[in-house]
Amino acid sequence: MKRQNRLLRDAITLAALGLALPAAASDEHSAEAGKEGAVLDKIMVIGNPANIDKIPGSAQVVTREDIRQQNYDDVSRVLRKVPGVYSRSEYGGLFPSISIRGVDTSRSSKVTIMEDGVMMSPAPYSAPAAYYIPTTGRMSGLEILKGSSQIKYGPHTTGGVINYLSTPIPTKEKAYLKSTFGSFNELRTHAYAGTTVDAGNAGQFGVLVEGYQRKSDGFRQIDKTPESRKGDDAGFSREDAMIKLSWEPNSAIYQRLELKYGTSDLDANETYLGLSQADFDADPTRRYAASRFDNMNSAQDQTSLRWSISPNDDVDVITTLYQTNFKRNWYKLNKINGDKIAAVLETPGVSQNCMKGTAACDLKIKANNRKYNTQGVESVGYFRFGSGDVKHEVMAGLRLHKDYIRRFQWEDTYAQADNGTITGVTPGTPGGAGDRYQETKALALFVQDTIEAGAWTIVPGVRYESLDQISEDPKGTLQSAGGTKNRDGENSFNVSAYGVGAAYQFNEQWTGFGGLHTGYSTPSPRGTRGGLDPETSTAFEIGARYTNASQAFAAESTFFSTAFKDLIVIDNVGGTGTGNDENFGEVGVLGLELALQYDAGLANGWRVSNPYFLSMTYTNAEQQNDSKSTDAESIFSYGKKGNKVPYIPELALSLGTGIETKKWGSFISGNYVGETYASASNVKNQINGEGEPDSRYGIIDGYFIVDISAFYRINDAVKLFGGVQNVLDKEYVVSRQPYGARGGLPQFVYAGIEMEM
Repeated sequence: MKRQNRLLRDAITLAALGLALPAAASDEHSAEAGKEGAVLDKIMVIGNPANIDKIPGSAQVVTREDIRQQNYDDVSRVLRKVPGVYSRSEYGGLFPSISIRGVDTSRSSKVTIMEDGVMMSPAPYSAPAAYYIPTTGRMSGLEILKGSSQIKYGPHTTGGVINYLSTPIPTKEKAYLKSTFGSFNELRTHAYAGTTVDAGNAGQFGVLVEGYQRKSDGFRQIDKTPESRKGDDAGFSREDAMIKLSWEPNSAIYQRLELKYGTSDLDANETYLGLSQADFDADPTRRYAASRFDNMNSAQDQTSLRWSISPNDDVDVITTLYQTNFKRNWYKLNKINGDKIAAVLETPGVSQNCMKGTAACDLKIKANNRKYNTQGVESVGYFRFGSGDVKHEVMAGLRLHKDYIRRFQWEDTYAQADNGTITGVTPGTPGGAGDRYQETKALALFVQDTIEAGAWTIVPGVRYESLDQISEDPKGTLQSAGGTKNRDGENSFNVSAYGVGAAYQFNEQWTGFGGLHTGYSTPSPRGTRGGLDPETSTAFEIGARYTNASQAFAAESTFFSTAFKDLIVIDNVGGTGTGNDENFGEVGVLGLELALQYDAGLANGWRVSNPYFLSMTYTNAEQQNDSKSTDAESIFSYGKKGNKVPYIPELALSLGTGIETKKWGSFISGNYVGETYASASNVKNQINGEGEPDSRYGIIDGYFIVDISAFYRINDAVKLFGGVQNVLDKEYVVSRQPYGARGGLPQFVYAGIEMEM
């Protein structure tokens, strides 16, 4: 923590002192011409946005301006402009659940999350559903690739890939400082400073130091008890620090070394506990007294060393060494008087009164303590050859990877009197509530050829992975549908994916594209020992892009269809996330994506910009078989063929407009999310498959949210900004998991200052 705070202070100090000259016109990724720009382009999923025209599939780039325009730090709000992506923001953006084109949304486990091309899930093979995601507010952009992502990226390719782009090392001296103050005592500070210097024969050296801090009291109020009267202690603090160093030697061939080290610490008084529907209707910002001990504490550090080399104009090789460490302990309510929380919420009685601090009982608080590690090396080569009529760029990659999760949990018992006072605490036995170890070693190989022949771009490819897994559990047994199985031991299996995509440029305005790809999502070591098969998919898409000659209007429309087999879902959710996985069966998804952008100012030659945008996604995600599970603890139990997949809206819509001059600007956006079911059984009330009350079940109504923002530029270096998120103060449910209804962000007002020099 001391090291991180020191880095944060250094970044803020450098930015505040303004130790920088005006930067170049653009320090964005790929801004440099020639070999340097071409090589750095390949580090990213898409690279230069101009590459999208030749990508044989749907792809979007979220720019730095898109993130800053509405001052977002919640990736769910950022992704609303991207068609085909759905995200539940259950904790103010701290732990989003993201789905791409209908895959299961549970904690983003089916989406490959990366930062600067390096996987960021704490253990992407052994435990992909984990509570860490890069901080959106410090990013310079995001890249989203869907159907055609299956070949190059893994191990979860049935959905797609989201690549967070961190702040690049500036090509010239530059400093940045942004400070925001808003509702619920929210305070954000983002600062960085860096430069690249020419050291003559020694080459060019670059450095970037960055810090990001966010604090908030939270927007929920905890019920008061005699010993705990501070009802607003439901907030969080997050601190990120990062340093990047680069060296481009003055050699005959182009080379670049870049070292990146970053940390991210979170301390959040967050809870799994939601509300009963009746209590949510009365006050959606309420939190029950029994959640007052809940706290999530986590720490992440990441290190990567990347070497890029171009021996000649036709060969590039990029090799990356990476390691991430993540540890967390979510200390949270697990049971009341031995009763399961989901049932207590919807069943009046002593346990429910106890939850509200008005009855005597025992509170079981579980320490969900986990430790993760990921490390590996990946090397990708690009080889160009061919005649003037047909050109090839063969991309071949190899990755050696290892990750693990160690789960070491305990459960404490709090004795509560009838007035809510805690009269005693009985500590649990370390490891007594969960002691497991899971490890995966993986070898991944892929080959992809980009063939350009006249107006055609054709991209065939294949991916192969070989996994060795270890699962250890002192209890030694695993309950499964086939009976009791030994859980300790080792297992190995292989998976593969293949496909082809094509794009055809009819003229400078029109491009058509399409593709057919298979994909897979691998089970955890514990799931494999329980008999799970890898999830597989066959995805088809076809679409078109249009950009008019003046660049004032652009459109992209895509039809997609995905057939999932052996869909892996979390069974026995229980609100704890510790349940077993299972193969649900088959799911069919088809839909239509539409994205439109138009700038009336550019089209009509005005002196002001007047942009409009519309993003729409229609999705029909259907279960193709009855659910195998009859476990009432699972939201995937009792599902019927033809039912909708939980948490996938049929319609999602985002639209907005604004006006901008060099001096000032104002923007408004609206976002609609259609109704969804919270369970595979598609019941409308809070009743599980056994007919018992259960707060995780029911329907989630659709909602429409409006955000506005404005800025005023004092001079070229200083800008004032402000805005309101959820202008209409809409009250809405975003999720019924893990324990009952939980609402989205209420009206949030903010203002701040931004300096860039």
